[in-house]
Amino acid sequence: MSQIMTTQNSEYTLPEIGFVRLPVILNIFPVGKSTWWQGIKDGKYPKPVKIADRAVAWRVEDIKSLIKSYELK
Repeated sequence: MSQIMTTQNSEYTLPEIGFVRLPVILNIFPVGKSTWWQGIKDGKYPKPVKIADRAVAWRVEDIKSLIKSYELK
């Protein structure tokens, strides 16, 4: 069963496990790209995992935990 997040009348699906790239995250979590990277630097958002020489992604579990922490506030 996939978790579906709705943002601005569009649906985005996160897989149960695996990795997601930044464009998917920014469609689900409404912040700008520079804000996201600053949040990583400040320890507010999860750190990426290097998946290739010039590519990073985030663990789905980390993104789901981040979303859940904001839902609880």
